[in-house]
Amino acid sequence: MLLAPRLALPLSVLLGGVLLHSMNVLITATLLPSIVADVGGANLMSWPTTAFLASSIAAATATGIVSSAVGNRRAFSSGALIYAAGAVLCALAPSIGIVIAGRFVQGLGGGLLSALAYVLVRNVFPELLWPRVFGLLAGVWSVSVLAGPLIGGVFAGYGNWRGAFYAVAGVGGLLGIGAEFVLPADRARGAADTKLPVLRLALVCAAIALLSLASVTLGLALKSALTVAAIGAFVLMLRIDRAAAHALLPSDAFSLRSATGAGLWMVLLLSMAYSPLGVYAPLFLQRLHALNPLAAGYMVAGASFAWTAAALAVASLSGEWPARLIVAGPIAMSLGLLGVALLMPEGPAAVLLPPISLIGIGIGACWAFIAQHVMSGARDGEENTAAASVATVQQLGLAFGAALAGLVANASGIGDGMNPGAIVSPAFWVPIAFVAVPLAAVAVGMRLNLSAHRLGREQMVAATEA
Repeated sequence: MLLAPRLALPLSVLLGGVLLHSMNVLITATLLPSIVADVGGANLMSWPTTAFLASSIAAATATGIVSSAVGNRRAFSSGALIYAAGAVLCALAPSIGIVIAGRFVQGLGGGLLSALAYVLVRNVFPELLWPRVFGLLAGVWSVSVLAGPLIGGVFAGYGNWRGAFYAVAGVGGLLGIGAEFVLPADRARGAADTKLPVLRLALVCAAIALLSLASVTLGLALKSALTVAAIGAFVLMLRIDRAAAHALLPSDAFSLRSATGAGLWMVLLLSMAYSPLGVYAPLFLQRLHALNPLAAGYMVAGASFAWTAAALAVASLSGEWPARLIVAGPIAMSLGLLGVALLMPEGPAAVLLPPISLIGIGIGACWAFIAQHVMSGARDGEENTAAASVATVQQLGLAFGAALAGLVANASGIGDGMNPGAIVSPAFWVPIAFVAVPLAAVAVGMRLNLSAHRLGREQMVAATEA
């Protein structure tokens, strides 16, 4: 039934939107070594990623307001065109600053595309087909693991990193135009019921920006002040959000006394630990081990393959296994990061594949069970907010992780030197600095298991009394 023309064409458009957004990180990670070799700015290598993630969070949060103002079809089309405009800006960039600006614009479009794809499923497809369509949308992320490094690697391998952005811009432009003809027409609903949480989004972006700024600031005192200010901005956002009528996060977010709060802590920490691999590993592999961009991209993508494989392998486990994996997964990530730190400077490159894969296996083995606890432990009336918060906090963690990785890389002397001698020290210190992050998640995971066990007993008592 999905192959019928009236459904297949809209499905292709929605899948294309999610694919554009999801493969973008891997494309850029593969291209970044070539970009900084051409326009400079090795000390800002983490900024294109943090800019993209920060604007994606803001755009995804504003999706309901945008679609209310202009309609879902026009909002989706606009998201694709905004994404294309950001890609063109990257392609034309004479400096790393313009690349960062382009990535920020791309994030605005990508956030809209990713969020609206799920909204439009309800408008385009009969309810009977929703599970199959959602399964296809989730499967696109696996496709992006293949497509991202391939596109980035081919263009970088031919010395034309700008061409990759032009190609992505062309696809985004065609998707935006096609959406106008393929997606069903709908009317704008006028002003949205809720106001855009400008202050809270500004505080999130400020926290990410302050951490990124700390990475390029000279002087320990100023670095420390900016880092403390970033933490303060995030804490202030949480306090404001808990008092808001329409919260971005559950009211017990990051509380260690609840399953939802502890689960979100784990999502944040594990995402932070996973992020540096995509930002800096391609550079280390290309400069220290002479891998071509395509090979380096696929080696880093091995973590994503391992994540998917581990998630599928443990999906049917029950009983005591989920609690065990919630603790074992972060330990595996920590060991993987330690292995990367010890082996990356000296190599050979082939010995890095097991620890890189171990990072992916670790997060894949526990991720679904953590998300399940976040949602099942939600307070009454906050079920949808808790479900949506997993993706929001994941993006926050990736952004914070990239910013902190930039801080460590610059502190260990990466500078603008693209020669191997300038990269040996960061190749060790960037992964070793994050070994403790999954270990902190182990402690939180033990707390999560206790909270989940207590919640389960309370639910059993309530069911018995009823």
